[in-house]
Amino acid sequence: MDSVVIVSAASALALALRGLGRRPGASSTRGCSVSPLVALAVTTALIYVNQVLFTVYVLRVHGGDTSFIARYLPTGWFDLATHNPVLRSLGRVFPAPELLAPSVLRVQAFLELPFVLTAFATVARWFDADLYRRIACSALLPLASVSYTVVFCLVEWDLRNPYTNDDLVIRAMSGVITPLFLARWAARDEGVSRAAASVWGLLVFIGSLGALGVLVLVVYDTALLYNLGRLDDRLPVAMVAGSALIGLRRAAARLPVPSSPGLSSAFVWQVLRHWLALFFVPALALRYAIMFGTPQLGVAGGMLIAAAAVVLAGRDVMATSGGGWRLALVLVGRVACAVLAGSVAAYGVAALTPRSYYEVTLLTSAAAFLVTGVVVCGLLDFRDQVLAGDGRCDDGPERHRQPGHLGLARLLRLQAGQRGEAAAVLEQRRSRGRGRRQACP
Repeated sequence: MDSVVIVSAASALALALRGLGRRPGASSTRGCSVSPLVALAVTTALIYVNQVLFTVYVLRVHGGDTSFIARYLPTGWFDLATHNPVLRSLGRVFPAPELLAPSVLRVQAFLELPFVLTAFATVARWFDADLYRRIACSALLPLASVSYTVVFCLVEWDLRNPYTNDDLVIRAMSGVITPLFLARWAARDEGVSRAAASVWGLLVFIGSLGALGVLVLVVYDTALLYNLGRLDDRLPVAMVAGSALIGLRRAAARLPVPSSPGLSSAFVWQVLRHWLALFFVPALALRYAIMFGTPQLGVAGGMLIAAAAVVLAGRDVMATSGGGWRLALVLVGRVACAVLAGSVAAYGVAALTPRSYYEVTLLTSAAAFLVTGVVVCGLLDFRDQVLAGDGRCDDGPERHRQPGHLGLARLLRLQAGQRGEAAAVLEQRRSRGRGRRQACP
């Protein structure tokens, strides 16, 4: 697992720039495009259908006893809904239940990769449809598929059972088929959605990411671990998260795109853009390194990816703003403030989060970090607007008709111009004073 972490992170750092820099051409084949969100919904539905069929299989063939497979896997699996009257009725009338044997691990082995890849593709398309197409039509997608498949196979081998050999073959097949379909759909995609580079736009995107994360965790807990019996308890959480997600996506479609985003908000937008591209390939390896590898290496890999995203975002913002070293120092100071505030918030939320799956703590603390950082950056941008609105000279009506919202780079240039004008006036007064002294007898 550690080798997969290293190779995946290094490959992502080497290929992400090339993948982002290449815009996919028009697809040479005709046909409709499937949104990754639709593909994710279909995959999730198939996962739950398999859970129903597995429950029927256990009821009819094994008398409701899961020990034939549960003894090979750790605790926390196979909390089935065998007492559900609907499932018991279905089990009584289902013909040839022995044909449902592939529902034991085999079907899930094929569906796990499309579930993970379509979830990540959905997030990328929410953030920037063009970014989604560039990732899916580049070498990043097959590389991610290979990385994820290797990780799944390593975990499969670590949890060996009578179905392991079949599962390895099925996972390899899924690793070949899934990226082909995703790349084809992305090449035909014509979406133009993009998260607004503003405080509200970033907060809506982060909220959408958090809501989807909750739904993914519910699927993981109730279906991927064969715990359909927990669905009744998790259903209220899923309904709240689903309702929030629908509302946030509607809000995202109505948010205006700022014509001149603040420096801090633009920087955060660029960080998220680069992070999505860099994190795509090593995401699953970093996640499973915590349990099946070296946790310190997983944390170090995640921090390296984040640091690379920050550096690349800073480069892009400096290139577009035309600022010099002074602007770079201001940006570094703002990043430090946002990271410090976000870290404090993340630590507090992590301490208050009930211990269950570590992914729950990771999700809540990451959300707190991002929300706090975005709010801090928004406040700093608001301060820029206030200072820009007050930084006007009395040189005529043209200065007074300037808009109140100025980016930090423009504010620094305005202040520099004011200092230059003040220095020129002072030098002019000194010259007049020297002229009067020379004129005196």
